[in-house]
Amino acid sequence: MTILITGATGQFGGAVVRYVLDRTNEQVIVSVRSPEKFTVEGVEVRQGDFDHPETLDFRGVDKLLIVSADAHDPNTRIQQHANAIAKAAEHGVGHIFYTSLTDADTSTVGVAVVHKAAEQAIRATGIPFTFLRNGMYHENYLGALAGETVAVSTKDGRVASAARDDYALAAAVALTSAGHENTVYELTGSTTWSFPELAGDRFRDVSDDDLIAAGLPAFVVDFFVAIRNNVFAEVRPDLEKLIGRPSTPIAI
Repeated sequence: MTILITGATGQFGGAVVRYVLDRTNEQVIVSVRSPEKFTVEGVEVRQGDFDHPETLDFRGVDKLLIVSADAHDPNTRIQQHANAIAKAAEHGVGHIFYTSLTDADTSTVGVAVVHKAAEQAIRATGIPFTFLRNGMYHENYLGALAGETVAVSTKDGRVASAARDDYALAAAVALTSAGHENTVYELTGSTTWSFPELAGDRFRDVSDDDLIAAGLPAFVVDFFVAIRNNVFAEVRPDLEKLIGRPSTPIAI
């Protein structure tokens, strides 16, 4: 069995690699844009860039984890994913795993169009798939929550977020265990929290326009809108089932 993980020099992909190596003696390969940045021993390194599909080498791969790209432009990301998916089909990959977004097929969050397109492209290949629909990461909000003033437009909306490492462990479990074909996992934290609850008297209720005027990117504000509307408030059981324990609570 051969497992290939993309994006392995990133924080999420790197964590998946570590957990996979802890769980299996099967061959592990990584595909990264800059091989010199990957220093883990015992792993085959292939240079590959989603922007240049001719560089992608997924030959001989039984299980491929496509870690979603991080370009800010949605059209760029959609094309990057399409390039990787097409190459997976061309090279006869046995099973595609993809890190998606909560409710990717129905979500109103702007970035969901990227993940919906990727999921549709994967389904169209006919290759067995597993969609790891990651919810919000604790790490996305720790900086804001640590400030002297926590000025956000979320009001009392709640978030069922989880630690990056918990999502990475879930991916590693799926990659190193039998089954999971044609399965969609909705991955969230085991509990919810709100900005007023955690920030206390440091919380300041501001508008979306205030945040844009302060220089916050529109896609970040879009996530605050989603939180305000409780889009990410539902606790799902899939993460706990995969990692075998409750998720790690957020701590500031």
